[in-house]
Amino acid sequence: MLVQKFGGTSVGSVKNMNHVKNIIADGSKKVVVLSAMSGTTNALVELSEYIREQKVEAAFELINELHHEYLVTINQLLQNHELAIETQNYVSAVFEDLKKLVDLDHTELIYNKIVAQGELLSTFLFSRFLIQEGINAALLPALDFMRVDNNNEPDAFYIKQNLQRILNDNNEIDIFITQGFICLDVQGQISNLQRGGSDYTASIIGAAIKAEEVQIWTDIDGFHNNDPRFVENTTAISQISFDEAAELAYFGAKILHPQTVMPVRALNIPVRLKNTLSPDSFGTLITQEVHGEGIKAIAAKDGIYAIKIKSARMLQAHGFLKRVFEVFEKYETPIDMVTTSEIAVSLTIDNALYLDAIVQDLEKIATVEVDEAMSIVCLVGNNIIYHHDTPRLFQILQDVSVRMIAYGGSNNNISLLINTADKKETLRKLQGYVFESQEELVEF
Repeated sequence: MLVQKFGGTSVGSVKNMNHVKNIIADGSKKVVVLSAMSGTTNALVELSEYIREQKVEAAFELINELHHEYLVTINQLLQNHELAIETQNYVSAVFEDLKKLVDLDHTELIYNKIVAQGELLSTFLFSRFLIQEGINAALLPALDFMRVDNNNEPDAFYIKQNLQRILNDNNEIDIFITQGFICLDVQGQISNLQRGGSDYTASIIGAAIKAEEVQIWTDIDGFHNNDPRFVENTTAISQISFDEAAELAYFGAKILHPQTVMPVRALNIPVRLKNTLSPDSFGTLITQEVHGEGIKAIAAKDGIYAIKIKSARMLQAHGFLKRVFEVFEKYETPIDMVTTSEIAVSLTIDNALYLDAIVQDLEKIATVEVDEAMSIVCLVGNNIIYHHDTPRLFQILQDVSVRMIAYGGSNNNISLLINTADKKETLRKLQGYVFESQEELVEF
């Protein structure tokens, strides 16, 4: 069985929904994972903010606008009268329930319930569209099998047992339509896998059913060798390893959720990235196999905070680093990059939620400096640190202020910390050096 995930853009219009229908309707059995229609999740997050801030009028206005947009889509998509009425009733009930939440306590549970509606709406609408088109499809509610444990990690045993039971009980169905992103927590309350989590949902399902392949369909032809939003003439990478894909996803390649490859890599289930609007393009195939050495791709991650921790007491003090890292553990804040000298530690984080408290605790043992508006530029490729051309890349960064370099922590990754203002220039310089004519190197 195949698992196919389609993002918000892929189901963001009637035209694109028809593209998706043509892709999946090949007669084979599959589980199709859908995101919310493009723009819906952002609107629902905005709605939750209005409710939290008790902006009642703005909340009702946004609900009514979104409701109207869905009714227009239903009118364009569904010509079957009974299916159209059924879908209109479902959608109207969802928005009536949202209105009831406006006056309730402003808790995280309400936020989770609100943002979950996007996937519930898109899957109900799309499943009825497939039925109208004569396709043997059925809705597979993610809340019937998708759950996280006490550590907010997928409960693999629970998911596998319940999902396989549902699939076995409905063996006559060819295409199951389910929601990405949403799940239950251990208390049975609606939760989620965080933004972009529909990719993660697809690979969790793929692992649970031992799928032949997990496909992530979006609006770009797979991983590119650089960020096409900032660099011209980028190209898609046809094949890449799980390790390389994980590095790229974590350090800024938006096409893939950072945790997507984790559930399937141990089972060696391939992940393929495809373009909904160009289904015949090969895309990117992610497997255990390694193809070639050296730099394959460049990605950048914004919103980085650099923290410099300096203390003369650090010199030859074996417990100093432990005390530093205990502060970040206390506030459950992951660290991206770390460099050390005799009297200082520099590190980066991408979550500033507890930054003030972290700094206060660190100032008890050292002098602390924080730089904001930083970016990590990540160069990824198999055995990158051993490749004979790799050291030459630093020649082109003479005009860019590099705050930190992480080189050697992974065979597949070199990371540079720079000011976000220098990101475009850095990406373009690296593109010229790594992927374009070697003659261009003399220009830098």
